[in-house]
Amino acid sequence: MSASGAGGARAGVPAAGAAGAAAAAGGTAGDAGGDALGGYIDLHCHYLPGIDDGVRTHEDGVALCEGLRALGFSRVVATPHIRTAMFDNDPAGLRASLEAFTRKAGEREWMPALGLGAEHFFDDVFWERFARGDVVPYPSGRALLVELPPAIFPQRTAACFFEMRARGVRPVLAHPERYRPLARSSEALAPLLDAGAFAQLDLMSLVGRYGRTARRAAERMLDEDLYQLAASDAHRPSDLPDVAQALDALVDRVGPARAVALLRDGPRRLAPRDPPADG
Repeated sequence: MSASGAGGARAGVPAAGAAGAAAAAGGTAGDAGGDALGGYIDLHCHYLPGIDDGVRTHEDGVALCEGLRALGFSRVVATPHIRTAMFDNDPAGLRASLEAFTRKAGEREWMPALGLGAEHFFDDVFWERFARGDVVPYPSGRALLVELPPAIFPQRTAACFFEMRARGVRPVLAHPERYRPLARSSEALAPLLDAGAFAQLDLMSLVGRYGRTARRAAERMLDEDLYQLAASDAHRPSDLPDVAQALDALVDRVGPARAVALLRDGPRRLAPRDPPADG
């Protein structure tokens, strides 16, 4: 599928097939890059400056957000890393970072709606933090992004995920295609999904950003219909061309309707603009 306009190119980013996907799925080009009801929702992005391995400056954070808006994302949720001894972020500090970024960005025409979550590294410290409520869920408060160790899944991961669901929080598994236990087979993912986790595709896996093995795993899991949502996991403005190509690759792989489900409908379930009041 050739690239087409998704709200217009911005910050030197090629327009992607987001608008075409929305239109082919029964929407319009404005749906792909426009209002809250039709725009895509990115639930994995590192645009807050100077707090993890994402952007270093405010200007780069703005450029990243505006570039994602041009590619069809009307909402972008920051997910800074929280990882012991590497990225020692905490909820209060992250809220302050988002507030400062939003205040400085002001009412720029091309800024998407912003929100806050975090990418929590799944270890014993995470579980202690979750138990005492010292975590940063997605804006709805009902889902939380989790990153597993790349080489081996910790024991009792499925049991912990089940406990999270029992407490009203859905674990969202970041980039499963990049984990070694899932490189050749999706079998190890089944108990995690059965425990209530959602699988989140890292879009750039589809264009070989993390190597051939991750790309093939992503394609296999898409073919097996194992993902519930897709996200950019963008760390800097230079990632935007890969995200643009990945949007086209996603549409080519699964078709426009399924692409919209992964980029808009699935994320909206986890981070609705107005969370239901019934808890």
